[in-house]
Amino acid sequence: MSKSKLLRRAVFMALCVTLLSNGGCNRRSASPTDFFPASNEVSSWARTSDIRIFEAADLWKYIDGEAERYLKAGAQRVSTADYKFQNRVDAVVDIYTMANLQGAAKILDSEPAGDARSIQLGDSARLYSLSLVFRKGPNLVRIVAYESSADNSQAIVQLGRSIERRIPE
Repeated sequence: MSKSKLLRRAVFMALCVTLLSNGGCNRRSASPTDFFPASNEVSSWARTSDIRIFEAADLWKYIDGEAERYLKAGAQRVSTADYKFQNRVDAVVDIYTMANLQGAAKILDSEPAGDARSIQLGDSARLYSLSLVFRKGPNLVRIVAYESSADNSQAIVQLGRSIERRIPE
């Protein structure tokens, strides 16, 4: 093999290695399933179901009656999983992937304020007695506990913070 062919081959291989190491590995886009903590990754929380994903066309199958509001705001999909806190409080985590951050803000802003209080989480958040809703970029996260307990709010926020850290900027 001639020196020029060897040189071209070496340059080609170096270029391939550079592209793979910089583009392929480091810039992987996050999947919505990456946002859900595994069991016991957050103290006292266990995921009790598989992650389910409903694309925009099938959103009505998950949130019948509310799907149109989310679709008008640009919902692309919802990913959802069930959790249990301290083996006694059931909760569900829904992560809506919207077309843009304005859609996530539109849904959050349309939620009734009621007894909610604002907390520092994501771009904006509301904490209720049994739930937490926050947005980060084009993602809207809703965590709802089905039973009341003295430490619900703190536990829900702890789970929310874990999810918030997983959602890329």
